[in-house]
Amino acid sequence: MTRALFLNFSSMKFLTEYRDPDLVARYLDEINKAATRPWTIMEVCGGQTHSLVKNGILNMLPDEVRMVHGPGCPVCVTPLNLIDKAVFLAEEKGVILCSFGDMLRVPGSGKSLLEAKAAGADVRILYSPLEAVKLAQDNPDREVVFFAVGFETTAPANALSVLHAHRAGVSNYAILASHVLVPPAIEAVMNDEESHIQGFLAAGHVCAIMGIDEYHPLAERYRIPIVVTGFEPVDLLQGILMTVRQLEKGEARVENQYSRVVRPEGNPEAQKVIRQVFRTGDREWRGIGSIPMSGYELRPGFERYDANLKFSVNIGKARESEECIAGLILKGIKKPGECPQFGKKCKPESPLGAPMVSSEGACAAYYHFHQAIQDLETVA
Repeated sequence: MTRALFLNFSSMKFLTEYRDPDLVARYLDEINKAATRPWTIMEVCGGQTHSLVKNGILNMLPDEVRMVHGPGCPVCVTPLNLIDKAVFLAEEKGVILCSFGDMLRVPGSGKSLLEAKAAGADVRILYSPLEAVKLAQDNPDREVVFFAVGFETTAPANALSVLHAHRAGVSNYAILASHVLVPPAIEAVMNDEESHIQGFLAAGHVCAIMGIDEYHPLAERYRIPIVVTGFEPVDLLQGILMTVRQLEKGEARVENQYSRVVRPEGNPEAQKVIRQVFRTGDREWRGIGSIPMSGYELRPGFERYDANLKFSVNIGKARESEECIAGLILKGIKKPGECPQFGKKCKPESPLGAPMVSSEGACAAYYHFHQAIQDLETVA
């Protein structure tokens, strides 16, 4: 049956097939058979977390398989002082501050970008950084800053916006970069003395850009299986099954469940654009701390597009709420429901931390979906 499952999966073409209840049930049955002892697996990406929670997969897995949620929510790990910088630029420098919608409600140490917008700052939601370049061209008397947040997935588009502005001679455009990288985050999680992670589901969209070669040294060094997956229920269940089988056999390899999208080499053209504009440097992660060589910063030659340098923004490190345990959740040490303030003092309308308001935040996923699924199962 196992061979048939994998053959059926490889021939899939349509979205509904990745949500096929019969195939989901068969994968769950295979996972039940494969898991003979307790295993702790971390899905890295917040998109994977939301799919696991909203589709009820966490409730269907056997007790032996414990899923914990990782730091793969770029909005969640954007440090407080960087949000404070964005607010400062919008309010004090009078720039047109552009961002993806996720960032607007994330609290800084004082206020969020949404609160700054409500107070009169020119904060705009865009769907692409190239729109911000066009906005700068259309408003030559205004400075335009794009809040460039994301993992490797969004780095090519942000790099292209800088190249486009450079080639078009647009001098009133800059980015406030907060790009973070997945492999160093996995390494930081594994190096944490409180971590008990035994396997990882790596994010398919990141690997579609960067490929899978960066993960082989991690699997070998830490003796952990790393399985690249997609985001649909069948993707995740197949990835969990592949991880459990490796763990049961004592193996530690990189496998690519998401082969319909991810090539081993990734997207060389996208990587070329990233390397042309960005270099790797140390990066502060909200709730986690500084991780060496875990972020992108603009290369020499593109400094004029660095909002930090252009506007001499110097805002110090801010203290997190002492009641928020987001850092422990992002490292897979705690789950959202284990936070004393979850659903009480910390709600989407009054968040203590970013994971409660980001569309990829684990706390938001649990708040919106997990309790509802448990209530339905109780009624049933």
